[in-house]
Amino acid sequence: MTRLLLIPTERERRILLPRLIGFDGDSDRRGDWVVEPVGFGLVSAGVRTAMLLAQIRPRLVVLAGIAGGYHERLSVGQADEFGRVLVDGLGVGTHADNDFRTPQQLGWEQWPGSASTPPVGDAIELASQPSSPLTLLSVAAAAADRREADRRRRRYPEADAEDMEGFAVAMACRLAGVPLRIVRGISNRVGDRELANWQVEPALDAVAERVCRIDRETTANHDFRDAGEHR
Repeated sequence: MTRLLLIPTERERRILLPRLIGFDGDSDRRGDWVVEPVGFGLVSAGVRTAMLLAQIRPRLVVLAGIAGGYHERLSVGQADEFGRVLVDGLGVGTHADNDFRTPQQLGWEQWPGSASTPPVGDAIELASQPSSPLTLLSVAAAAADRREADRRRRRYPEADAEDMEGFAVAMACRLAGVPLRIVRGISNRVGDRELANWQVEPALDAVAERVCRIDRETTANHDFRDAGEHR
């Protein structure tokens, strides 16, 4: 059964794929892995993921790319796997006036659930192995400066990093019943728009190492289950 690797942008794909064992920059397949672009931002990522899940029906999805880190615990140029994802900007109110309320704070689920799907609230737990304590915050627009980054940290004190696709991909996977793992390389501090400070390539080097580790783990687990089924 297929595994699906999602990469948001062409720049991330161009840097990341040659660093993955067995992949190259012109390949969209290796073994039972299929590599697909998921697009920039929440809207593209959610729609594209839902389309690919329906077409490919993978046993596992991995989302890999760069993110901004909120604090020093996540070093710029390194990568981490996240165990939980939140989304900013859905609800009621304006952030500037501190009157923002999330859907669950208003008494709503983002998805109420159905006979075949679980409800989804303000957070989605991911399939990291072992369970990661790190939380990713997905946003529609990246923080423009340090002040905006600080405001977001006050609203979401549990957030460790900021991306623009994770929650949408997680929602599509949750409704399809497919496990998702998210690996993000920390390319910059949230709110730092000075690209000279960013470390995109080292961050994606570290992402590649973690994706290869997931490949080894999930290949071994799948092979073990197959052997058991054929005894």
